[in-house]
Amino acid sequence: TGRLDSRAMRRIGFPWSPALVTRTCAAVGGTILAARLALSHGVACSTAGGTHHAHRDWGSGYCIFNDLAVAARWVQREGLARRVLILDLDVHQGDGTATIFAGDPTVFTFSMHCAKNFPFRKPPSDLDAPLPVAADDDAYLAALAQHLPRALDAFEPELVLYDAGVDPHREDRLGKLALTDAGLYRRDVTVLEMCRARGVPVATVVGGGYDEDLEKLGRRHTTVHRAAVAVFSDAASA
Repeated sequence: TGRLDSRAMRRIGFPWSPALVTRTCAAVGGTILAARLALSHGVACSTAGGTHHAHRDWGSGYCIFNDLAVAARWVQREGLARRVLILDLDVHQGDGTATIFAGDPTVFTFSMHCAKNFPFRKPPSDLDAPLPVAADDDAYLAALAQHLPRALDAFEPELVLYDAGVDPHREDRLGKLALTDAGLYRRDVTVLEMCRARGVPVATVVGGGYDEDLEKLGRRHTTVHRAAVAVFSDAASA
């Protein structure tokens, strides 16, 4: 309706417009669709989503509705999956997701992020893996290899919702980490291979990314889609 007060809009970070409403609802719907398709086909990749700073009753940090939370609840309500793991590899901690599912044994929240970055107050996820500023490909992938198998094997999810934010990239203006293009690709392949090896469907969203060169940024956001083709191409042709 455009009736949010100026304080609420400042917290979100976007000016209100009808186009913003359309975009926001479409992104949430896209994540729900990706979750449904992943449960049918093993993997599905949205071209939007990852609004992990949105809380239950307020938006923040360019996030209005938490599409990951909505999709998790949707698949549970529809009886399609009971146990959902939300894997958040955006460079910023998923504070909204963490607070929404705090104390909920049916949703496991795992955030690996830059320790010294937004949000400055980080409510605990079920598993947080904070990384130091300037962590490079090797450090990042080692941390992922340490934590993700444990989370998957201990929680045994029926669906993974994967926020494949590209803001850990070394050229990202808000990231503070130092991953290369190759490092992001290896990250996404690693996640998808681990899920596939365990027979866990995975739905991906693009998450954050901040670069004035939109062509570079757009290419960077396709990383998870290219990784999905590489990991699941034989399944599609079977």
